[in-house]
Order: sequence, then structure tokens, then C-alpha cells
Amino acid sequence: MSIEDDPVLSEAARPVAVTDPAEVQGKRPSGLRNVVEWVMIAAGALLVAFVIKTFLLQAFYIPSLSMAPTLKINDRVLVNKLSYDLHDVNRGDLIVFVSPPNEGSDTKDLIKRVVGLPGETVESRDGRMVINGQVLDEPYLDDGVQTGALEKTTIPPNHVWVMGDNRSNSRDSRFFGAIPESLIIGRAFVRVWPVTAVGLL
Repeated sequence: MSIEDDPVLSEAARPVAVTDPAEVQGKRPSGLRNVVEWVMIAAGALLVAFVIKTFLLQAFYIPSLSMAPTLKINDRVLVNKLSYDLHDVNRGDLIVFVSPPNEGSDTKDLIKRVVGLPGETVESRDGRMVINGQVLDEPYLDDGVQTGALEKTTIPPNHVWVMGDNRSNSRDSRFFGAIPESLIIGRAFVRVWPVTAVGLL
């Protein structure tokens, strides 16, 4: 017996047409449904962006020359907000922090380099930073940059000493003292603008 002679096999072997339920009902998908789907997608994207900005990463722009030559005016950097949940603050880190009350300006957030850590002593000798009696190597400074006068100071627990790389044009811990680690927003780890200068910090 051939397949064509067997009614069961003949029906099973025939291609089955897939019918759109909307066509069965004599109408196409609702335009309103498409609008709702796009609104949900947009809302989801905004929620993801909010979570990333609040808990993971945030972009900041540089408004002054206080961190030159490392960072210039209008540079954009990304800040990792989780860094110090995973490890301690390290010397040399570039951090963004909430401006302390005694900073003396209307600037909301500042970016500086961590020079001294909790419990250390900081001072300057002959224009160079000295940490716990040892001259600090600072290759990120321009040649000939002087720190200026700074008497020996002990950094309190849970505080860090921060300074700009452009020592003659930076309001930093020399003016407002060591900052509490609780003010730190995160660590700047990459420059994303301008395109010609994109790279890790």
C-alpha cells in the first residue's frame, strides 16, 4: 500500500498551514498593544540606566585644571561606585567625592588623587610630599611642580588625604584637611572623552 492509499498517513504527511490567531479573528494586532510594548521597553531601559548610575557607574566631567596634566577641562571620566565595597582605598587612586562642608565653594563633587591613607603622617619638604618620613614618588606630576608648605599632619582613621596633580591650582586637603571615606562616591578608572584620549587612568 502506498502512502497515498492510507488516509491516516496521507493527512499526517501533508504540510500544515500555520494560521495567525489575529487573522482567524479577522483583525491584526492592535496598535495600542505596540505602543504599550514600546513604553515598557523604554521604562525598562530607564530603570536599568538608573540602577547603573546609582549603584555601579557614573560619568563625570572635569570643570577645572586642578588635575592637570592627568585630566584637562571638559574631559569625561567614568567612576566605579563599587570599587571600595570590594577593596580599600589605595594611594594614587583618582577619586570623586562629595565636597566637604569646609571646602569653600559651591562645587558639589570634586575629583582628586589619594596621597595619604588612614593613620599616616603627611608633610612637605623642599616642595615634595613626605609620607611617614619617606619622600613620595609622584610620576604623575609635571616636572618642577612644588607642593608648597605643609606641616606634618596625622590622617585620622577612616580618612584619606587628597591632592590635585596641579598643586599650584588645586583646593584640596591642604585647605580642607583629610576627608572621611564616607564622602567618596567612587574611583575614576577610565577617561571616555575626548575620543583621542580614551584610556585607563
